[in-house]
Amino acid sequence: MRSSFKAVSLAAILAASAVMPALAGDQIRTIDLFTRPQASQPQEFQSVQLIAQEWRKLGLDVNVRVMPWEQMSDIVWYQRDAWDVTAWQMVGRPERSDPDEIIYNLFHSSTAEKGYNFIGYINPAYDEVATAQRVEIDEEARKELIYKAQEILAADQPNMMLVHPRQTFAFDNTVWNKDSVVEQSGIGIRNTWTFMSLEPLGEQKDIILNSGDNVQAINPLYISGGVDSWVFELVYDRIARVGPDGLPKPWAAESYEWRDDKTIEVKLREGMKWHDGEPLTAEDVKFSFETAVSGEAPMYAPFASNIETIEVVDDLNLVFTLKQPAASFITSSLAKINLIPKHVWEPVIEDLKTKEENAESYQEQTPIGSGPFKFERWLTNEEIVLSANKDHFNAPKADRWILRIVPNVEAALGMLRSGEINFMGEFSGDPQVLIQAAEQDGDLEVVSTVEMGFRYVAFNNRRAPFDDPAFRKALSQAVDRRLIVGAAFRGFAEPSNSVISPALKFWYDPAVMEGFETGTDVAARMLEEAGYTLEGGRLHYPGDKTEELAK
Repeated sequence: MRSSFKAVSLAAILAASAVMPALAGDQIRTIDLFTRPQASQPQEFQSVQLIAQEWRKLGLDVNVRVMPWEQMSDIVWYQRDAWDVTAWQMVGRPERSDPDEIIYNLFHSSTAEKGYNFIGYINPAYDEVATAQRVEIDEEARKELIYKAQEILAADQPNMMLVHPRQTFAFDNTVWNKDSVVEQSGIGIRNTWTFMSLEPLGEQKDIILNSGDNVQAINPLYISGGVDSWVFELVYDRIARVGPDGLPKPWAAESYEWRDDKTIEVKLREGMKWHDGEPLTAEDVKFSFETAVSGEAPMYAPFASNIETIEVVDDLNLVFTLKQPAASFITSSLAKINLIPKHVWEPVIEDLKTKEENAESYQEQTPIGSGPFKFERWLTNEEIVLSANKDHFNAPKADRWILRIVPNVEAALGMLRSGEINFMGEFSGDPQVLIQAAEQDGDLEVVSTVEMGFRYVAFNNRRAPFDDPAFRKALSQAVDRRLIVGAAFRGFAEPSNSVISPALKFWYDPAVMEGFETGTDVAARMLEEAGYTLEGGRLHYPGDKTEELAK
């Protein structure tokens, strides 16, 4: 990746060109670029400021719009035609250690209307590759397809990839036995395994952690955000769970075994119960997977759509038959779909089928799962409290899990140092500040991990000019990722041009980063070659193209 801090205007390039500039179309309207506030997300906010600065050098009028997460996510997710560009992130969830969820769910055209392809990226050639990797059993052949998918995305730039953060967490080593903290591959120490295994050293037995973002929902049928997933991964069990090594292992299942490449037998653990005391049976499991494809849970539909039938043998045994072989089925389906009680959700789903809204907008007053922690209370904008499920087969050693909503980064650090929280669940400030605090206090332990998740800028591919791959690519290559790493993330990140993290060494294609030239001179030349022109300091569409969305 070549860095260029010399701002070369598009006008200068056109003046030096041996050919006449193309006929100018309409001036490109003011572009709105969304970000969360600096106080809660300083790395994101700083990244957006740097990006806007580089884009303005190309003749774009960029309006940075700062808004809280709730407002931003509502516009981006539910008003898919109403925004231009937004800062966004995909967090490092365990089941994403297999690339299927990202490669398929985030970019396949089938998920564009209501699913995770909220940017509206449509590319039939990409769809073929994303679909093919799902059914390829040979690992090396599948790896080639994952590499091809990364290559297509790098060429199309449907999103502007920024970094894979080096997540930095801390905990109070006078409260928790540091040997009981679990570092998960591509995730870090803030994970479900840690929360189940944390061993108290004294009288304090509550895990008290922070988040800068509010929780949107505690809904097993709605992937509503990274912080929300911290909660529902504790409240709800799954057939399998991805282990600290990144590999799936039986969880609610005592075992699973492939009969052939499309049939898998699952045996549940004996004695499992829902938090309301009712037994968990194979009928509940079947219902959970069938609900995912009922039309009422579109975000989860891709993870169960390959299931042909689910046969309930008895209360503890099921047989899944797939439509096609699926290399990632255990990780991306059995370790992804939350198990929900049929006796609670069946009447809810039947009622929702008569209404316009679906299960993603439904919130139980008291969420009922079978997981290692039970829901106790939720004070909006303040805290969520879960209590340990001591009857669980992997019961936590802590008594409670308490999430405090602390939008200000400095306040969160102060609370850690004073003992108001004892686990830093999120720190979006300068990691060096956290490290220095640990050195000064002596009772804090700090751990950094390259995340499998990523930060990026999402282009709305539905709206001009972002429906033009050449325009998207130019804007992406205008910004040196090392500038983002150094200035916004203080060096605690890896520059990115791929949705696959280098933390996933087997699947990551380093070629997409090699030769990725950046700089405003590079971007200006690309825009010129695509027919864009600069007049009076403002960028115009190619030819006779009109601006239909001018404000």
